[in-house]
Amino acid sequence: MEKNVKLNNEQFILVLNSGSSSLKFAVYHYKSMHRQWFGVITGIGKPLGNMTISDSHQHEASRRMRHYRNIEDASTEIILWLKENKKNCQIYAIGYRIVQGGANHMVPEIVTEKLLADLNALIFLAPNHLPNELSLINTFLLKFPSLNHVACFDTNFHREMPDENKFYPLPVKYKKQGLRRYGFHGMSYEYIMQKLNEQYAFIDQKKIIIAHLGNGSSMAAISSGKGFDTTMGISPMGGLVMATRCGDLDPGAILFMLKQNDITAEELDVELSEESGMKAIAGTGDMQEILNMGDDDKRAVAAITLYCCQAKKFIAALAASMGGLDMLIFTGGIGQNSPEIRERICADMDFMALKIDRCLNLRTEKIVSCQSSRVCIRVMKTDEEFMIALHTKRILEGGEEKDSTFSTQSEVEIT
Repeated sequence: MEKNVKLNNEQFILVLNSGSSSLKFAVYHYKSMHRQWFGVITGIGKPLGNMTISDSHQHEASRRMRHYRNIEDASTEIILWLKENKKNCQIYAIGYRIVQGGANHMVPEIVTEKLLADLNALIFLAPNHLPNELSLINTFLLKFPSLNHVACFDTNFHREMPDENKFYPLPVKYKKQGLRRYGFHGMSYEYIMQKLNEQYAFIDQKKIIIAHLGNGSSMAAISSGKGFDTTMGISPMGGLVMATRCGDLDPGAILFMLKQNDITAEELDVELSEESGMKAIAGTGDMQEILNMGDDDKRAVAAITLYCCQAKKFIAALAASMGGLDMLIFTGGIGQNSPEIRERICADMDFMALKIDRCLNLRTEKIVSCQSSRVCIRVMKTDEEFMIALHTKRILEGGEEKDSTFSTQSEVEIT
């Protein structure tokens, strides 16, 4: 633990969760883990962005509208807010969500010079995420060099998947280079499983699929209380079709795109991650906008049909992989807030004894399955920020699970 920062009873953990065009942040009381503040900056890179901050009672406490050119501008805005609220918000540690740390960095760990160097070398694995995440860390390290900084990896939840679900059928040299199925949205899955453990006895005996559906969508199969399989692979582009990401493609389709067009690998990455998915079909990747376009718009119908059809296929495939299904959880922006999408996904799934109750689903009850459904269908709110805060606290108190990969790593203060 950092020696020159003394912990008192009124200090907090700051959590930073960076997206492609947004930045979420939250402040948790170190001792009680009660969330004191939650904020989000949206529209980063657009002509006009928005920062909203809510208090512990979920009442809006502040709103600012400005032009945030990049993640550095958004970071500066948060730092300014922290300075203005220093009396009520003394930060002891900062936790960061990191989407990808490669094969050697999955378990949460203290930010060191070596870790930053390793992550910089891995940018090619997550070019749409890691640059912003590293910029965020560097900005806050520069401003708060004496604080404890902890990196929490989205891939941690999936690290114990069995080999048949973890590795690709490719020459062994690629496996040695770190080419494997990492899986993502791990903080979300971990939070849902923690809540289920609190609510159900023997949850580790259940076979569960969690559908994290949002701008980025994925599913995870959980068996014996651990991640067993997931839809995303080496990158967050794989699996389900998403807002602007293509999802799974035949490798031949990627070769076709490269051979038939004079584009670089970087240009192809942009096309697959920012110009594909539902945006390519409907003209927008925003699910609510697509639903509002109505049944008369063929593009909207095509996008929704594809999204729900793929979700059905992955639910069935993951259930087959585990050898059964006891519980299906919907979470994420779409999964939690769109009864129509949930109903469409669950329609005609009777063959799996999976039946949704339309009335319960419209009221967004916790359990939305019919009494005759053998599979329990639930809607749950996720909280990635809480899991980051919890991991940060555990690391600093020495209670976090350690991986031998990190046991000899020194903790170097970054200045």
